[in-house]
Amino acid sequence: MTARETVRQYFENHRDEIRKTIVDLTREMCAEKTVNVVSEKLPEFPFLKIRGEEYRVAKIVKRAMDEAKIPYNEYARMEGRPNIIGLLGKNANGKRLMIPGHMDVVPAGEGWDTDPYEVIEKDGFLYGRGVLDNKGPLASILAAAIVLKESGIDNELEGQLQIAALSDEEAEDPDGIDYGIGYLVDEKLVDPTISIIPDIGENMERIDIAEKGRTLVKITAIGKQAHGSTPELGINAVYMMSKLINEIEQLKFEYELHPVLGEPSLNLGEIHGGAAPNIVPGTCYIYLDIRTVPGMTKDSVLAQLQGCADRVVGGKFELNCMSWNDAHGVDPENEVVYAIQRNAEEILGFKPETFGMGGGTYAKTMNLAGILAVGWGPGDDEAYHVENEYVEIKQLVDFAELTCLLAIDLLS
Repeated sequence: MTARETVRQYFENHRDEIRKTIVDLTREMCAEKTVNVVSEKLPEFPFLKIRGEEYRVAKIVKRAMDEAKIPYNEYARMEGRPNIIGLLGKNANGKRLMIPGHMDVVPAGEGWDTDPYEVIEKDGFLYGRGVLDNKGPLASILAAAIVLKESGIDNELEGQLQIAALSDEEAEDPDGIDYGIGYLVDEKLVDPTISIIPDIGENMERIDIAEKGRTLVKITAIGKQAHGSTPELGINAVYMMSKLINEIEQLKFEYELHPVLGEPSLNLGEIHGGAAPNIVPGTCYIYLDIRTVPGMTKDSVLAQLQGCADRVVGGKFELNCMSWNDAHGVDPENEVVYAIQRNAEEILGFKPETFGMGGGTYAKTMNLAGILAVGWGPGDDEAYHVENEYVEIKQLVDFAELTCLLAIDLLS
């Protein structure tokens, strides 16, 4: 039998066992509260000593790899936030396919019907924080690695398959220090030639080939504090900010319409001002989330925002760009897209289409570093970051099989 036939037969004969492996791993990983938030919000999560604490899930990943005799490397910028890279295949100097999942999750939030960290299986679905984003897909690619190892197909891969469990995807501190894929790429600790990121949802029906850039800007209005009974002695920073907000709401960025990503967007997500009702607020600040398209630059975006500030008569503002990353896009006519479409059509009965998205994944970091990466994976994109997060178990099992077949196609 060919390697493809061996994998297809293995899944046919062991599908229930593979399903159990994926469900058990997902349940165990989701029980670990690897919540990732910015440092200033850590006090809201007393069960955390550091952001993420991904080491809790890393222990499970390493145990699974040890039991399957899959070799792996471990890298960490700081203790408690590791990255595990499982390695399969014969030639690390050949083509290298990385499929990474992340071990951190967003906070559970409110409105859950059940304990968010106790995975519930119901009607063919799993419910719990992380079952889709991203511990379920991580369990799926781990199961795929185990199948390749147990079936002996890993010895037929001419290149190298890198199954990765990474840290620090869900939040970024203002200092910009990355503990996951950015750290690994910047320090040249990993060097994949191609990558598939299972972190976009879309029920495997679409392939992410382009992502908008993201800019976080803090703008502070500077007034003068005074007693609320004598407002004429102060300068109300909230009033000042309201005038700026009006200008920002009418702002039209300079850009060229992108064929996949379309136009940029701006969202005023937070506003803070005032200490008490009887005090004239001396400061007021807002956070803007701006999603850019290719061709837009940091300097041009900030210049246009400064223009808004300059139009506020008597206004005094400070602009601070908290973070910036560029938009990216890849040619949809590439071997990874073709391989995904070919295998999905065979296994799932449909051919995924390419698209661009406003959110960001590990694909951005890789593409900006010269690594061809696309996003594709299981799950409903509407189940991300919501209460009662869910994923269909069948999709996780199908994705494990497709991971094996893609490794064979792209590396053999």
